[in-house]
Amino acid sequence: MQRTSTTILAWSSIVAMGGFLFGFDTAVISGVEKSIQELFKLSPFWHGFTIASALIGTIVGALAGGVPADKYGRKPVLIAIASLFLVSAVGSALAPSLLLFILFRFLGGIAVGASSVVAPMYISEIAPASSRGRMTALFQFDVIAGILVAYLSNYWLSNAGADAWRWMLGAGALPAAVNLLLLWLVPESPLFLIRSGKEEQAIDVLSRIYGDGAAFSLEGMGRQSRVEKGNLFSGKFSRPIALAFLVAAFNQFSGINAILYYAPRIFELTGISSKEAFLQPVMIGVTNAASTLLGMLVIDKVGRKKLLIAGSIGMSVCLGLVARSFYLRDFEGYSLLILLVLYIVFFAFSTGAVIWVLISEVFPASVRGQGQSLGSFTHWFFAALITFVFPIIVEGSPLGAGHAFAFFSVMMLIQAITVWQFFPETKGKTLEELSSELSERDGDEVVVGSARTK
Repeated sequence: MQRTSTTILAWSSIVAMGGFLFGFDTAVISGVEKSIQELFKLSPFWHGFTIASALIGTIVGALAGGVPADKYGRKPVLIAIASLFLVSAVGSALAPSLLLFILFRFLGGIAVGASSVVAPMYISEIAPASSRGRMTALFQFDVIAGILVAYLSNYWLSNAGADAWRWMLGAGALPAAVNLLLLWLVPESPLFLIRSGKEEQAIDVLSRIYGDGAAFSLEGMGRQSRVEKGNLFSGKFSRPIALAFLVAAFNQFSGINAILYYAPRIFELTGISSKEAFLQPVMIGVTNAASTLLGMLVIDKVGRKKLLIAGSIGMSVCLGLVARSFYLRDFEGYSLLILLVLYIVFFAFSTGAVIWVLISEVFPASVRGQGQSLGSFTHWFFAALITFVFPIIVEGSPLGAGHAFAFFSVMMLIQAITVWQFFPETKGKTLEELSSELSERDGDEVVVGSARTK
């Protein structure tokens, strides 16, 4: 069993590195957005559009990621995603013009969106129900690790001269290259191999994962492979669709991307120095990583629903107090930093840890690729919208920042009520059981996503 657990952890960790690149790409822009605005003399509108260009790419990647993964396999798509991350990092760092900068950021966004679809899908298909939450949450932990490293990198490179922003963006090329090499060591998803008629290869992969339980897993996946590809919007999957949409939309209505993308600018609105404005996000990043790890450790014990409710209430209170600080211009000491750090604690162990786990769980195999794309599309659509609008609302105005944080606070209160009334608990259940509970099934359609281990 120890060998089996180590195997699952190793493969999941390599695939989850896509989350590290996702997080780095998301947060690194916070250190360069002001330089880009000054260099290209951007208006608030074009500034918001330029920064949101990567997020527009994530929408494309989220919509398109599931199709090639179902057609060509999870592994080749993961390799293509890592390649896109590498090209984007190098290209945006060397971009001589605004147009090329936007283009390469857009390509990086495609990689982020596709990664958020394919990586959790792959991990959920190889992990047993008893550890599926922790293994899939590795992706989110790596997202947070990437954010933290981006903040640290931005801080260290902030004194690198006029071209510091280029070094900040180019730093992402190294982890992208490492991930690209390691992905060649990961096998194809056994579910995809069975669907492709490669049963012997599937048996080999399952033996390395489940040992003596490989036969049981093969039987379940064999039934799953015989399920015809369904239509997500046929009416049978209205509840999984609603769950994926809500958890993804509320994730962004928490304001997390606005804070991650514009953290130095938010702190500068309080009157602190530019150098300190780069350091304080590092504290947020450290807190984010530690709290996400906490969420990973308890998600399979406490459950998804309780974490979401507790986190939503905590975020609502913290965001409300942040809004009050901006309305009253009360920034005494490190009060704003403390409130945002507490907000990150509640976000990271709740919606931050749960989002990709829950989306990967609620859809049956017949529509899992489509469902994962829908959830990711929803997440990135609202991320792009909020990132585009936020600087326009906040531009030089503490009052505007107060309005934004007040909105985020109210949305988190609504999330707590929605989860309490509508969301199911998915911990400890196989994907087959969840499919049966959440979907209106026709005939003998049976879906087995992961085997139980004894």
